[in-house]
Amino acid sequence: MQVKIINKSKHSLPEYATVLSAGMDLRANIDEPVTLKPLQRSLIPTGIYIQLPEGYEAQIRPRSGLAVKHGISIVNSPGTIDADYRGEIRVILVNLSSDDFVINDGERICQMVIAQHARVEWQQVNELNETERGAGGFGHTGKK
Repeated sequence: MQVKIINKSKHSLPEYATVLSAGMDLRANIDEPVTLKPLQRSLIPTGIYIQLPEGYEAQIRPRSGLAVKHGISIVNSPGTIDADYRGEIRVILVNLSSDDFVINDGERICQMVIAQHARVEWQQVNELNETERGAGGFGHTGKK
């Protein structure tokens, strides 16, 4: 699939790290380092603008290495870039660790997955079909 992209950053286009990667790394596009204090969040620009086809979204997800090594995540994970959005992709990073974390220009801060989605039309009814699970929710199946 081809997607139109404008790169106003100082860095190369987002790319897949390996042949079978689902997500592309996005990089911070900042003029000076940003220090995230514990529990602080910041909106980090990427300099990337995209035009997705109808029926697709870009999901912005945390990088597992930043999460496990430094406690860095995304507040609204996964973030969604809709097909009609034309602004810069910016990422709300949060520091969930007890240590300061410095974000430098060009650092890989998240990954972006392009995903197809369905659009629904609601059919209002008075009851739903029964299933074995029924209304069982969080942890209802127990440990096996």
